[in-house]
Amino acid sequence: MPDGPGVTPRQVPPSPVLLRAGIRLPDPLWAFLCRWAGWLGPLGVALFGGLLRFWHLGRPGGVIFDETYYAKDAYALWQHGYETNWADNANSQILGNPQVIPYKTDPAFIVHPPVGKWIIGVGEQLFGMHPLGWRFMVALLGTVSILMLARIARRLFRSTLLGCVAGLLLSVDGLHFVMSRTALLDLIVMFWILAAFGFLLLDRDRTRARIARLLDEVPDAARAHRMKLGLRPYRLAAGVCVGLACSTKWSGMYVAAFFGLLTVFWDLGARRVAGARRPVWTTLRRDTLPAFASVVLVSVVVYISSWSGWLASSTVPGKGGYGRDWAVGRHGLSSEFVSLPFLGKVRMPFQVDLSWVPEGLRALWHYHRQMYDFNVNLHSPHMYQSNPWSWLVLGRPVSFYYESPTFGQSGCRAGQCASEVLAIGTPLLWWAGLIGLVYCLYRWVLRRDWRAGAILCGLGAGLLPWFDYQARTIFLFYAVAFVPFVVLAATMLVGALIGPAGASYERRLVGGAAAGVLVLLIVWNFLYFYPLYTGQVIPMQDWRSRMWFVSWI
Repeated sequence: MPDGPGVTPRQVPPSPVLLRAGIRLPDPLWAFLCRWAGWLGPLGVALFGGLLRFWHLGRPGGVIFDETYYAKDAYALWQHGYETNWADNANSQILGNPQVIPYKTDPAFIVHPPVGKWIIGVGEQLFGMHPLGWRFMVALLGTVSILMLARIARRLFRSTLLGCVAGLLLSVDGLHFVMSRTALLDLIVMFWILAAFGFLLLDRDRTRARIARLLDEVPDAARAHRMKLGLRPYRLAAGVCVGLACSTKWSGMYVAAFFGLLTVFWDLGARRVAGARRPVWTTLRRDTLPAFASVVLVSVVVYISSWSGWLASSTVPGKGGYGRDWAVGRHGLSSEFVSLPFLGKVRMPFQVDLSWVPEGLRALWHYHRQMYDFNVNLHSPHMYQSNPWSWLVLGRPVSFYYESPTFGQSGCRAGQCASEVLAIGTPLLWWAGLIGLVYCLYRWVLRRDWRAGAILCGLGAGLLPWFDYQARTIFLFYAVAFVPFVVLAATMLVGALIGPAGASYERRLVGGAAAGVLVLLIVWNFLYFYPLYTGQVIPMQDWRSRMWFVSWI
């Protein structure tokens, strides 16, 4: 944006670090770099992360782990608007030469909403029904999320350096990396959660700036009590993103509750700073309902809209989405029992006649009851299932793909080799992030640091609900939904190591060196595990050396 008339351009002094190294950039170039560093740095780390994610994206060249469900569901959605069944040997026919795509027209029972599969299907439409096609959009969202996190961290910490550190750390997180290269839904959930958090952060800054303008920078109890905060498009955008997260996997619905409370508490803090005598009462009266409408109600509308393909399908049995014909000609009362999170099956005190509700919505509700019952009763043992208590320490990673070629096979140059795609975070990053979370807890509880509270809120939204489903078959890769907040905690720890701006030169020098060593160790740790993230063929001894714990095997 050009300077206004009569404004003297800000003079940017040369970098003392570069001057000591005998380097002096031309003044216009240095001014340009300083002015656009807030974008150039994040774009640079996003480009680095994108190159990592798109490099040989089509390898392994087969269907790995649950891609067998989502790649085919995505294709069917783009053909019919609803998921269909497939032939038993569909995977081999899809990967065969010549390729055959043996999908059927009869509907399939699925247990996740459609948005994530619609997104996966975009890549299939662009590049075909191949591994590159069904992984492309997930890799793209993973790359964009690096840019988003770098910009979010820059705004959160008011530091371009820490923003770039956050983006770099997300680029080299193993779990985020693997999930960005696999056509599963969980990274898409993470993307929408992170986008919602970013929009709420923008809303917080814009709202406080508006309050400052209304009060002329001077607290005023009367005006702080009665002022209206106006239209808040960024919070509405956050509600849309929360709805899209819910429309990918139901785990996103807890984000609506956590983020709804987060924005209300931010409004409470803003009114308190503005001088309101009873900020709690004022917030409850003026801000709670708009926050509920913006985050929760908007997300509900988005969620229902995401089922448009299913709702628009035929009600002729076997010709539309699964269960689409359930309500045709059906009358009766509402269910006697309702399944609720944390409470289980609850008997309703009364029943009501729901014949007035459109048949499509009644059928959709019935379908959701079936989906919920399936999800909460999923107790089939799996060798890679884990407990959420172990996720932050990477207790039980998930092997998406494993082969053990012998000498001469698949490029194996040893007597026995291994090729694996292991969904596990970069260990040093996660363990540093765990320390960072403890530091965030200290900053939030004892120092009233709102940034730490926001990070903990995001982590809680992604992690805490799973403790109610410990008896279910659940996996560590679900944790990718809150990876950005683990990274933000680690970044806040890096900032603490560097020290505040007013610290002595010696303190900043030692702290900066320690922070640099930590970041370099994390990057090295990612490179060390890189063969396990990409399915490279390595000698069995090298594979064993990376199995630091028995539970990782």
